Amino acid sequence: MTIRVLLVDDQPLLRTGFRLILEAEPDITVVGQAGDGTGAQEQTRALLPDVVLMDIRMPGVDGIEATRRIVREAAPAAHVPKVLVLTTFDLDEYIVEALRSGASGFLLKDVPPDELVQAIRVVAAGDAIVAPSVTRRLLDRFAARLPPAYEQATPARLDRLTDRELEVLRLIAKGMSNAEIAAKLVVSETTVKTHVGNVLTKLGLRDRVQAVVLAYETGLITPGALS
Repeated sequence: MTIRVLLVDDQPLLRTGFRLILEAEPDITVVGQAGDGTGAQEQTRALLPDVVLMDIRMPGVDGIEATRRIVREAAPAAHVPKVLVLTTFDLDEYIVEALRSGASGFLLKDVPPDELVQAIRVVAAGDAIVAPSVTRRLLDRFAARLPPAYEQATPARLDRLTDRELEVLRLIAKGMSNAEIAAKLVVSETTVKTHVGNVLTKLGLRDRVQAVVLAYETGLITPGALS
């Protein structure tokens, strides 16, 4: 199956570079481009991409608001595009808000081409990009400045989870993969996948990225507790 990608960035040169990288892959095609959030929303509606590669800082409607609009507008439909946001280190504080807005993950703008391609495939398949090393650095650095928790993200919400599911949520928030969690808990990876699914369902979360954010917001895990 060919993955349809929409490129959103206010810098034409960057869009061209991303397009050349992605169109060299046999399973990826770039169906359109946009230079701002308004264009991204219009192009998403018209072209129905599988993945929107979204810059954060753009004139007019920025990537965070564009992501929120795209996800909200597409939610009732059968086809909901995945949004993969891009950032640079000096814009790290925007990441949590972007993920809250419905993005399925994030990449740094200097990501190697092969990692960009793999991230597109992972997100298109319905998973989320939570790069452990980057996630740890971002959440440690900006946790003190996180916005107030959204209304449903209260500690009482965690009462729905079993002790094992809480443990799995903590490990997800530390950036561990299913395989790493399975090794630590001495269970099969299939069992871990079941626990992860239960966690997401019980907490009403879309993916692992939202689980990481919620774990920090509820105080289940705190900066510095990542060892």
